[in-house]
Amino acid sequence: MVIRLFFLFLLLFFSCQIQAIDPYKVLGVDKNASQRDIQKAFHKLSLQYHPDKNKKKGAQEKFAEINNAYEILSDEEKRKNYDLYGDEKGNQGFNGGNFGNEGHTYYTTGGPGGSYFTTNPSGWQSMGGQGNSRTFSFSFGGNPGAGGNPFSFGFGDMFSDLFGGGMKGGYQHDGFSSSSGPSSQFTSSGSIQDVNLQIFNKQIKDRGLTWLLLFYTPSAKGYNVLESIVEDVAGSLLGAVKAGKVDCSKQTLCKNLGVSLSKLARLFVYSYTSEKGSLVEYSDDYDPRSLKYFCLDQLPRFSKRIELNQFDFSSDRSENHPQVLLLSTKKDTPVMWRVISGLYRKHFLFYNAEVHDVSHLMLKRLGIKKLPAVIGRLVNGEIHVLKSGITVKDLKSGIEDLGTLLENFEKENKKATFKQAKKPFQNEQGGNVPVLTALNMDNLCGDNVALCIIGVFRSASARDKLQTILSEVSRKTLVRWQSQDSISYSLLDCNKQSSFLNALDGNSSMDKFLVAYKPRKGKFAVFTGEVTLEAVEKFVSSVLSGDIQFSKVRRKPVIR
Repeated sequence: MVIRLFFLFLLLFFSCQIQAIDPYKVLGVDKNASQRDIQKAFHKLSLQYHPDKNKKKGAQEKFAEINNAYEILSDEEKRKNYDLYGDEKGNQGFNGGNFGNEGHTYYTTGGPGGSYFTTNPSGWQSMGGQGNSRTFSFSFGGNPGAGGNPFSFGFGDMFSDLFGGGMKGGYQHDGFSSSSGPSSQFTSSGSIQDVNLQIFNKQIKDRGLTWLLLFYTPSAKGYNVLESIVEDVAGSLLGAVKAGKVDCSKQTLCKNLGVSLSKLARLFVYSYTSEKGSLVEYSDDYDPRSLKYFCLDQLPRFSKRIELNQFDFSSDRSENHPQVLLLSTKKDTPVMWRVISGLYRKHFLFYNAEVHDVSHLMLKRLGIKKLPAVIGRLVNGEIHVLKSGITVKDLKSGIEDLGTLLENFEKENKKATFKQAKKPFQNEQGGNVPVLTALNMDNLCGDNVALCIIGVFRSASARDKLQTILSEVSRKTLVRWQSQDSISYSLLDCNKQSSFLNALDGNSSMDKFLVAYKPRKGKFAVFTGEVTLEAVEKFVSSVLSGDIQFSKVRRKPVIR
């Protein structure tokens, strides 16, 4: 009887010791600490004492204490009960007759290879490790729904220079200024979207935005930890990176993408090293800062870095996309501009240059007095200052503002293209005969145009000669023919658009020649003689007077 009472006393004593551990002291926070403070403390300590990284004596026990403390303080109800009664269950006195084991969570080990976690709300349990190990359960990430994200973090001045310029009188980035400090920008939590095959194909695949994707099964080791880290990283990169998770136990998407899981969850970034998106696996340490830098490194790089003194907008005019140039003091392409270049890569040609002095000749000529600035060039050659002295509130709003700026400029480009199709095209003193592209095809050679005169070239010298001749002919036909507004003049790069000529059945191996095309009737005629001003004038006059025989096209030509 005495022996039984002695063991009962020992059991009560150790149970009391377990319960007596103050969770506030374990995490090193005071009783008025916010959930944010508790989360930060837990994150820091759990990384410090994690058994996989800390092999010192007592680290495992400390790790268990940390998780117990966080489980109590991250749950509002448990924390309230503890503050009132000294017990998270709300039992007054010494656990209401319980011995302090129910619902507690611990990590123990049964020797090499025998460390593991389990759930057992009824208390002590032998889990069959090596020897007679005693194992307790615990939730590695706490209760995600109750206490928020245990891995929240701030990156200080990581984005204190969004576009360059440094700090001037508060939080200012060479024109991009904010009334709030860097730490306040990224406190928003990045929600993680459940992703299936349909969502991937519709919202992610080749859409231009970078995604951080967590592939897992509910039983995968480390899943809760990775989910918390992904949420924080996505929140800190809000607007630049979106987060998603794929349950490989339910989704065929994992198999389709070639992602296999064993016992571990895996992280991938869906990024753009080319026009097409692809998955790049993250294999570094699972800490938010490392993952964040990895995501930044994977952002699109479609903007061409140029030297301003050597830059000429017209050098890429054969592409015939509107062009945009960012001028900032940053040594590298800014994050916002990289994100924008991915989203709008099929609509614009992107450039960026480092510049510190607004007295630069190009800036003075354009009237730019403040940096950063965005300059755009329409397909008709007009150059516009889209915005200068730009200010942004944060990463997300900055990306949205730049997107709106480009979308408005694209509308202006479409208007300019349409107007260009309705008037005679001039030489270098007043504009250029445009090169046919997918963007201007409808306006220049669509069904609304009665006749298209197309100068086909294979070399730069042939293009320049056709440019000069067609500019002159277009002015003369305006005087001679009242129906000029239904005639367009354009150029075609045969090296890139051979399918257009194949559709007409008018292909030629010559360096330069002319095609007269009637879109409404689906007919064409070809001039393959020597291309001179007089010969082209005669050909166009014969076409307009009906003296040229036209042939039927094989199929409707399109620009690719």
